Amino acid sequence: MALMLKNAHLVDPQIGLDEVADILIRDGKIVEVGHNLTMEKGEERDLTGKIITPGLVDLHVHFRDPGQEQKEDIASGTRAAAHGGFTAVCTMPNTSPVVDDAVAVEYVKARAAAVGKCRVIVSGACSKDLKGEVLSDMGDMYLHGAPVFTDDGHGIQDAGMMRRVMDYAKQFDTVIMAHCQDDSLVGDGQVNEGVASTRLGMVGWPAEGEELEIARDIALCRLTGCPLHIQHITTKRGLDLVAAAKAEGLPVTCEVTPHHMFLTEDDITAEYQTALKVNPPLRTAEDAAALIEGLKNGVIDAIVTDHAPHTDWEKDREFELAPFGMTGLETSLSLVLTHLVRAGVIDYGRMVQAMAVAPREILRQEPVKLEAGSTADLTVIDPEAEWTVEVGDFYSKANNSGFIGAKLTGRATDTYVGGYATMQDGVVVDGGTI
Repeated sequence: MALMLKNAHLVDPQIGLDEVADILIRDGKIVEVGHNLTMEKGEERDLTGKIITPGLVDLHVHFRDPGQEQKEDIASGTRAAAHGGFTAVCTMPNTSPVVDDAVAVEYVKARAAAVGKCRVIVSGACSKDLKGEVLSDMGDMYLHGAPVFTDDGHGIQDAGMMRRVMDYAKQFDTVIMAHCQDDSLVGDGQVNEGVASTRLGMVGWPAEGEELEIARDIALCRLTGCPLHIQHITTKRGLDLVAAAKAEGLPVTCEVTPHHMFLTEDDITAEYQTALKVNPPLRTAEDAAALIEGLKNGVIDAIVTDHAPHTDWEKDREFELAPFGMTGLETSLSLVLTHLVRAGVIDYGRMVQAMAVAPREILRQEPVKLEAGSTADLTVIDPEAEWTVEVGDFYSKANNSGFIGAKLTGRATDTYVGGYATMQDGVVVDGGTI
């Protein structure tokens, strides 16, 4: 069945497209992009005033399946992704059991095929059980469809082990995504070390605990030639290290979350809001400003959510006992639109580059472009939609967002995966899978 999307503003920096036009879709592919298009039969939608971009991709999410489905599962997680405008996500391997072999990769793929509302790309663990001691079955997982590897949630502490990981991964020209955290410095840290830890009386988490491993892993990237992706970067000095590596020509990329750009340690008050307890922690206002500038100038490649759902009872505990992490799939786009695009910090083209183009490149996925022949993975945005983040608005099982009560402008209204509507007019489509 054919689908015609009429009169939307199309934005795709890959092909220099930034104009109002129509898109004709048939059999999951874009057939034609142009003006005043017609078709004999099929569904036609007038999207005047809306923006269409290549489908958004989040290369860092936690769906907790297998093993912790009370927090989130693949069905609820992909529904939350579709609601946030995402057509694909990359799941992290720190589940229970860990995704460290081909059987686990195939399980996640099978569940996503059965219940998914977006494409699910599976990352595999670098080490067995995320212990940083023994190599995982990376080659086997790669052959079964895991394009990237990470021990996310844990920094690989031993430099020799990280070298072996990167030497192994280099054989497949795949990417190692690094959670940079020196446990000997971080210890039991709860919040950023400095003013926040002193004010709150909490154990501090020094920025150097992140920056030392960024420097080490960049050195190992230079040594091995293995592509390196720095996950959820949070500090100005860490960003300077990445910028220097890029200037040197090393294959280094990095990502940033909305919460590290738009929240700081100052937002954690004496109420000890556990929704703001994240790993790595919220840093200083200077760091947040540097991250925004890094996104603007291209040192930061991708915006991710690090969507980390938890149950209410887990987060409703003392700050030091509550788990790290906040949800993000259903607020990310709107936060970027409100605080960056509408504010004139970046334009739509840069947003699309960071939320759709670069993630596919890092994950070694086929590009999606607003041109004939491309897969019809599309995100439709209403740039003027005003809304307030409320608990009842989430499709995720979890409510641990640090942005509850935020007033935002702009959000996704429709999501298409392979020409199939997974969300239409702001409502996730029931029945069927992609």
